[in-house]
Amino acid sequence: MYGGAGVHVEYLVRELRRLIDVDVHCFGDDRPGAVGHRPAAELTGANPALTTLSVDLSMVASTGNVELLHSHTWYANMAGHIGKLLHGVPHVITAHSLEPHRPWKAEQLGGGYRLSSWAEKTAYEAADAIVSVSAGMKDGIMDSYPALDPERVHVIRNGIDTDIYQPTDERSLLTEKGVDLDAPIASFVGRITRQKGVGHLIAATHHFDPGVQLVLCAGAPDTPEIAAETAAAIAELQERRPGVFWFDGMLTLAEVKQVLSASTVFVCPSVYEPLGIVNLEAMACGAAVVASDVGGIPEVVNDGETGTLVHYDSLDAPGFERDIAAAVNEVVADSARAQVYGAAGRERAQSQFSWTAIAQQTVDLYRSVLA
Repeated sequence: MYGGAGVHVEYLVRELRRLIDVDVHCFGDDRPGAVGHRPAAELTGANPALTTLSVDLSMVASTGNVELLHSHTWYANMAGHIGKLLHGVPHVITAHSLEPHRPWKAEQLGGGYRLSSWAEKTAYEAADAIVSVSAGMKDGIMDSYPALDPERVHVIRNGIDTDIYQPTDERSLLTEKGVDLDAPIASFVGRITRQKGVGHLIAATHHFDPGVQLVLCAGAPDTPEIAAETAAAIAELQERRPGVFWFDGMLTLAEVKQVLSASTVFVCPSVYEPLGIVNLEAMACGAAVVASDVGGIPEVVNDGETGTLVHYDSLDAPGFERDIAAAVNEVVADSARAQVYGAAGRERAQSQFSWTAIAQQTVDLYRSVLA
């Protein structure tokens, strides 16, 4: 389980199982509540796109007794598409991201990026329904795949479990690393990928006011090259200013909640984000948010109420980085306002993004395509 799509599936399935029977098929080993599928042994060492397609075929072979297939991300889209054709059942897709909007994936997949793009396009254009996790994402879907009937694209936003994600007083992870709990903390939690804008945040931190600390929880790099690039940038930043802490690797849920709860401001500098569950997680833990204004983020972060939105311009990276720094500095300079943003963010997460409602909307959609 990693990334926003993984979080989405985990909590959606939990709620769906209160309403309908759900079988989960996943990559890797069997695990509680899910059947695992591994790549074909003879493809060991092949391009990751090929091994992905072999997993999809295994999934198709195991799903002949269902009434409907629902796939998440291009990794599983072709399993849903081929299963639809083979078993004669509807296929629903949830769009968490779009391959045409992620050209940097070519760094990770090489020619496999062309295969992933083909798989996504083929599955989307044949799907019985597509769930868009934000209204902004729906615009992106129609822009990428204009042959789609807009009536087949339905907006059902991502959610958050605010009973799980809530403020905690535990700070042991931070104190063990030497973080000063009495000084402002700007934090980031996410994967090391072009999409998440980690490089922009590191560059922006050079412009943070003195005394503002950065707690960077970043792991699972897309490629060795971006891992090395990020490590070098962090090392340079640490040489130039104190208070820069890098937690390399994926944290546990309890550790993430510590970081978010201790943060004066959570920073999301994504250059592409269909919705951004991580902003909901930060808000649910009572953190103010500074985020880019891309994709579905403005549907989560209310500018001037739960945080600050910064305009992203792909042609002016230095300007974006300076604006991120200015927004962070402004929030941490007014601790009372930061607390108001944090309280408003938690209230918004509780009232607007319930998984129970999202699951019911999803089941209603299933019934509509089965009718």
